[in-house]
Amino acid sequence: MARTKEVIHKINLAIVVTTFSTFDKLELDLIDELKKSTDVIVVFNKNDIDVIDKEKENTIKQKGISFISLSCTTGNNIEELRKLLVQTGSKIHVENSTIIGDLIKQGDVVMLVVPIDLGAPKGRLILPQVQVIRDILDNDAVAVTVKERELVHAMAELKKPPALVICDSQVILKVSGDVPDSIPLTTFSILFSRLKGDFKEFVNGTRHIDKLKDGDRVLIMEACTHHAQSDDIGRVKIPRWIRQYTGKNLEFDTVAGPYMDKDLLKYNLIISCGACMINRKEMLSRIDSSRTVSIPITNYGMAISFTQGVFERVVKPFKEL
Repeated sequence: MARTKEVIHKINLAIVVTTFSTFDKLELDLIDELKKSTDVIVVFNKNDIDVIDKEKENTIKQKGISFISLSCTTGNNIEELRKLLVQTGSKIHVENSTIIGDLIKQGDVVMLVVPIDLGAPKGRLILPQVQVIRDILDNDAVAVTVKERELVHAMAELKKPPALVICDSQVILKVSGDVPDSIPLTTFSILFSRLKGDFKEFVNGTRHIDKLKDGDRVLIMEACTHHAQSDDIGRVKIPRWIRQYTGKNLEFDTVAGPYMDKDLLKYNLIISCGACMINRKEMLSRIDSSRTVSIPITNYGMAISFTQGVFERVVKPFKEL
């Protein structure tokens, strides 16, 4: 049951499969828990051998939950279930439809700055970079990808300045110096903070870095369990940059993976990764957890840009502000 409650935070539609004869308080409690954060459909199976219980149907109706009685053995009402799934699913808002489509127009050139360092996978780009390239193409714009050392040369070769420059957060200081202030600039991580999370919540949480004091604790929250490098961004670089920026003696903890079992009340700030490996529902659930205990939350890209002194510039392109 504990693992089921963890999964609740990442799903957009829950289907509770039961029977009239076995439906009891356990299912009712589960439905009540699911209703708090997702749409629910109750499926009463085995209607070919089980007696329909009108009282239990009425209980589900009173909760405002869709339900259907069917038989997997005979196929009775299977098609009706498919229709109910389509009907319910079509109303669910899952992810934002575009990453940067509202920031660019047809024919725009978008410059992507992708460093190839020890953390870069051999022979390929990482998922957020690939997704941004695809989104640029879907919006009939032009993607130009360079390493940070070739950025100035690449921009000089263009007939006109790029409409937007997007870089890896780790090279934001160099890139911001190479890109004129007249050209909009942001980072992959900040793009994903908007795609997967609550952009304004992250912006407000970022400014809390200035309020950190000696002895405060910061939680680095990663969504996946990758192999940590010697210069790992979350475990090494971000703690170092924040300590250097604040001049404070801070404690950092790291939690990695899909299940956030830390006691958030003992932290003064939470810094989330870009969330490229989890869906928006799960990221919003994590933000809600921090909001419930009034702990500010930000993400890697915003925190890094803040410590490098370019935060206001990299969030400027977004209409949410």
